[in-house]
Amino acid sequence: MNELAPVIAIDGPSGSGKGTIAHRVAKALGWHLLDSGALYRLVALSAEKAGVPLDDTAGLAVVARALDVQFDSNEDGSERIRLDGEDVTLEVRTEQTGAGASTVAAIPAVREALLQRQRAFQQAPGLVADGRDMGTHVFADAALKIFLTASSEERARRRHKQLKDKGMDVSLAALSRDIEDRDRRDSERSVAPLRPAQDARILDSSGQSIEAVTRIVLDWVSEL
Repeated sequence: MNELAPVIAIDGPSGSGKGTIAHRVAKALGWHLLDSGALYRLVALSAEKAGVPLDDTAGLAVVARALDVQFDSNEDGSERIRLDGEDVTLEVRTEQTGAGASTVAAIPAVREALLQRQRAFQQAPGLVADGRDMGTHVFADAALKIFLTASSEERARRRHKQLKDKGMDVSLAALSRDIEDRDRRDSERSVAPLRPAQDARILDSSGQSIEAVTRIVLDWVSEL
């Protein structure tokens, strides 16, 4: 890794807002951005397209090593993700793909296959990395580690609004159950479980605006 490129690691559970905050902080600083969750979602999606079952650990590791992915932006600045040349931006963000990502993320061989790919994002002038084990495992020497959280009820409401805004018909009650199930899987997995790093700053975003949380993070960055 490039020791001259500092890393800000933002970890947290599903729906905590870490992706949105990481994107805003990276843009404000002019740094690179790593959406590690998207990589696991892409493994799950690629496996589905290839007909590889989510209980085929060896097959999933092969899928992870062979990922042909391009992260890009549309003219309006919104994200665009291509898998094998195909635009899969919407597919990547569905709840079904998210559930698959939580399953494959618990597989050690998949995590190992993606580890170096994630660390390769650490380039000058710096990197903002969001995920579930950025500060505890992937970038354990990050200059700033943040564990972003919120109540499960608020996270479900945020996710519900996000999906509705994208035209997806989803049940708030179902989302709440899915978030609780995913929290349990992520925190109980044997490899790199979801938890704050010992030296992480805990930031509860419940009841706070995106702008307010972004300001707090940027204030912490200015202290480095």
